[in-house]
Amino acid sequence: MNHTPDTDDQLRRSLGVGRRRFLSTCTAVAAGAIAAPVLGASPVQAAPRSAGTGRGHTLVPADKRGIILYTVRDAIGRDPLTTSLPSGFRAVFEQLARFGYRQVEFAGYGQHANAPGGASLESVQGAKLLRRWLDDNGLRAQGNHGFIPGSWPFTSADLDTFKKHLEIANILGLPHMGTGGDPTASSYKADWDVAADKWNALGAIARRAGLKLYTHNHDAAYSFLLDGGPLDAQGKPTRSSGIRKLEYFLSITDPKLVWLEMDVFWAHVAQYKFRTYTAHDGSTQTNVFDPAGLVTRNNKRYPLFHAKDGVVNATNGMGYDMVPFGTGVIDYTTFFSRVGDRNYHNPMVEQDNAPSTTNPGQSLEHAAIGYRNLAALRR
Repeated sequence: MNHTPDTDDQLRRSLGVGRRRFLSTCTAVAAGAIAAPVLGASPVQAAPRSAGTGRGHTLVPADKRGIILYTVRDAIGRDPLTTSLPSGFRAVFEQLARFGYRQVEFAGYGQHANAPGGASLESVQGAKLLRRWLDDNGLRAQGNHGFIPGSWPFTSADLDTFKKHLEIANILGLPHMGTGGDPTASSYKADWDVAADKWNALGAIARRAGLKLYTHNHDAAYSFLLDGGPLDAQGKPTRSSGIRKLEYFLSITDPKLVWLEMDVFWAHVAQYKFRTYTAHDGSTQTNVFDPAGLVTRNNKRYPLFHAKDGVVNATNGMGYDMVPFGTGVIDYTTFFSRVGDRNYHNPMVEQDNAPSTTNPGQSLEHAAIGYRNLAALRR
């Protein structure tokens, strides 16, 4: 999508913002791209970013450019009777399609009660409405952060709810269904073994329904598994063999039943945070996490990504602050080049902090910026 002053004016008018505020927003997010080192990056990850000049190989094909609706959750949830801004699923789909997006990922099926279809579309009838609006706007839904049973073994009520979500997913045409949380918050091997059994069982049910089950992960899932060494007072291991928790999960789950969605921002936070571990013999070992390397070793296990950007902040404990996609320092040109398979992976722009209490149009403004920068990635 090539933007001219005319198309920028159309964009700001559709968002209901004045020209001064639109330009100030674009200037502010561009300022976040001031050159800074990629924290903890290996030399290949820290390669110069593409200038996005339009030359070279497009890294994310047009039909693979997506966004998770969590980014614009305030727009979906606001009352259309009180604003001229896009509100509710139908209007937000229309706006995202105007930006150029061709894919979305759901983060639940709730919206404002005054939006077309009512407050909850988590039903067969609601899914039919959503599917119609997706089709009307040339959008395909790739997945949903929805219901995953917490109990194991499963209760009959949990299984019924899970199967209802599978039915909704099929109506929407989702190839994937998943959750926004890690398989377990534990650091212990025994708990990850239980989580793997649960996910293999759920994955088998999803596969029979024609869907791929996926887990979306945050930084903690890339910390080191405690699997040996002296035991603590509760009889639990206190040291590590150097295996990261999610790497272990990948090794013990069935690749035909369980898939993953890498949030590239949180993977880089893990690269910053989890660099050393205490080995079984008590020595301190260094092991710097390589997000793209994990994907390349397990490429077909990663049909989905969250494309989320950050600028360096060495004071917040994470190493980065979130900013609109393409205005930070995470090297997506190198990341997408390394993982390859551009017609297989589905990157979803995400920005947790896009909604604003003072600028109601901000999340959609940032969604537009994210699309432009995703489309501009070249190798």
